[in-house]
Amino acid sequence: MTYHFETRMEVRDYECDIEGIVNNANYLHYMEHTRHLFLKQCGLSFAEMHQKGVDAVVARMQLQFKTPLRCDDEFVSRLRLTKEGIKYVFHQDIYRATDEQLCFRGKAELVCIVNGRLSGSEDYDRAFAKYLER
Repeated sequence: MTYHFETRMEVRDYECDIEGIVNNANYLHYMEHTRHLFLKQCGLSFAEMHQKGVDAVVARMQLQFKTPLRCDDEFVSRLRLTKEGIKYVFHQDIYRATDEQLCFRGKAELVCIVNGRLSGSEDYDRAFAKYLER
């Protein structure tokens, strides 16, 4: 798979459950942090977009847990972007850094609320254009 963005992170001890593996909810945080960094790379700021009346919100997520991450594991979070109608679809995979083992696969579908109404966003389309051209 071709990815548009990646970032490295490390599992912190408080993210693990009694079994010593990352609690499932933390993968949502990893996904969100990766998307936010990607948006910054694209020149977008959630805060600035909100001030303009444009809010990108998660409409649906699909999650697949493959191999657990453990305390102090370093991992690489990778992202690929597609668009379906007005939905931006973020395909996100997390790999353990030491051996490139796939640990998690997720898909987040985001839509934009513009001035309180579901709508497309020219700002997001413009910022994502080079990733969506194929």
